[in-house]
Amino acid sequence: MKALFDSVSYSCSQLVTNRYSTSFSLATKMLSDSIRQDIYNIYGFVRFADEIVDSFHEYDKQKLLDDFEEDLEYSLTHGISLNPILNAFQHTYHKYAIPHHLVASFMKSMRMDLHKKEYKTEAEYREYIYGSADVVGLMCLCVFVNGDQERYEDLKESAMALGSAFQKVNFLRDLKADFDGLERTYFPNTNLLELDEVSKAQIVAEIEADFAKGYQGILKLPGESKFGVYMAYRYYSKLLNKLRKLPSLEIKNSRVRVPNYQKVGLLARSYVRYRLNLV
Repeated sequence: MKALFDSVSYSCSQLVTNRYSTSFSLATKMLSDSIRQDIYNIYGFVRFADEIVDSFHEYDKQKLLDDFEEDLEYSLTHGISLNPILNAFQHTYHKYAIPHHLVASFMKSMRMDLHKKEYKTEAEYREYIYGSADVVGLMCLCVFVNGDQERYEDLKESAMALGSAFQKVNFLRDLKADFDGLERTYFPNTNLLELDEVSKAQIVAEIEADFAKGYQGILKLPGESKFGVYMAYRYYSKLLNKLRKLPSLEIKNSRVRVPNYQKVGLLARSYVRYRLNLV
């Protein structure tokens, strides 16, 4: 039965979210039951693509990504895939009429990660950020507004800004892993071997501007998604605050985390603010 296979596929996407990201998983649990599975489905898709280009060093990444994209396009055209993660994603893709160009832009950025090691210009950097992060925010926004095109257009820029902020925080806290393990540098005009406080402050200010723009969109989200997105915003803001306080030399040699007990406290405080209509 296709219904049983679909159910197994959805469970796989939820498992991927829970195992790969406790923070995103926690935020997703704060979404309404009516949309939570669809966000799991989107996360599973983008996580698997990202995993190919970031982790499978002993395999032919180009071939793996080619096969993955071929299976992806088949699933979007025919409404089924024997890859349960893609099968789950195609359901959400069709249910909310996610524009194909968002998927294509995401895959383009994943392909850039196969070979591109340095982003020397602002244009290259922004193209990568758009495809790897902004469009993921837009896919989720398609779910949040559930076909309300007017609301989608109103929140589009904020959703992209929030996606950019999340991605840039990840870049900043993963400087060591990206540079030492993958030989990648994302921030243009920044020498990561000599990262100083001035350069760090410029990056932090850029992220803060994205967060400010993204927060204005959170205020306008429907009730089904507002608290979950707000929770993710609070978590990444906490990470950025830790990075702001950390000397630049330490950022290059460590990875900032939010311990689980702090996540629980953050959840509790965020929920109080939400219930008091302070968000």
